[in-house]
Amino acid sequence: MKASPITMQELKHLVKRVSHENKPLPFSVLSSFKEQRILNVPILKPLLIVVLTGAKVLGQQPEATCASGNFLFLSNSSCADMRNIPDGEYFAILIEFEVEDFNQFTCNDAPRLTYFTGTVPETLVKALNQYVEWSSLTPKELWHARRKEILNLLYLSGHEEIAKISGYPSLSHKLHKIISEDASNDWSVNYLANKLAVSQSTLRRKLRAEGGDIKTIVNQARMSKALFLVQTTMESIGHIAERCGYKSQSRFTMKFKSSFGVTPTSLRNTRLRG
Repeated sequence: MKASPITMQELKHLVKRVSHENKPLPFSVLSSFKEQRILNVPILKPLLIVVLTGAKVLGQQPEATCASGNFLFLSNSSCADMRNIPDGEYFAILIEFEVEDFNQFTCNDAPRLTYFTGTVPETLVKALNQYVEWSSLTPKELWHARRKEILNLLYLSGHEEIAKISGYPSLSHKLHKIISEDASNDWSVNYLANKLAVSQSTLRRKLRAEGGDIKTIVNQARMSKALFLVQTTMESIGHIAERCGYKSQSRFTMKFKSSFGVTPTSLRNTRLRG
């Protein structure tokens, strides 16, 4: 049964309340009062986006439109253009999953999906309510258990696509995760090779086989972190630039616009009421 607008609004209020407690949480919130257009958004972990108000448009064609009361599940092997369109406000909950969360599902050798969409059932809203309340009270080590419950619920609700949405993490993805944990660090090939317990030559060879290189991955990781901070915090742009390894805010702004087609200040302004 599709979730009612009333229960969706109740979930929205709960998410806002818990998000203001300034605690580490296993979900993120995207909110804007003006339309957002962002190019080449990297998706490095399987990502569930539940739209509570407004609509999300995937791709420039567009490939898919996810209106209020629906969800979008993205694979960790995708990079997408996105528009967030407010209806008074755009408001969505984002939950990142680890590849290991999908080990409970068996899948044949059919091609992996880039994304799929669906209607938010009442059972998912109830599960998300529990997830939001529970996550603010429990240690981080237990969050994975509830993530698996959400995946199972979607699977048993008829979305067997869940078993095909998680791609195998590449070496580039592993490096991206390491770099994102400290984006301001002056990452070197030697340091990253030691982190992975491989030689520098082996690291370079494996990355070449994937079509990547260290410099590109470091830049992508920093920009991915920057996008997250601009969209989910109200930290100053200068502070975000420093956290992402840029001493010059102007250079950071140029790099951000080159990556996503919008400046960090312009994107930040979409989150403010007109």
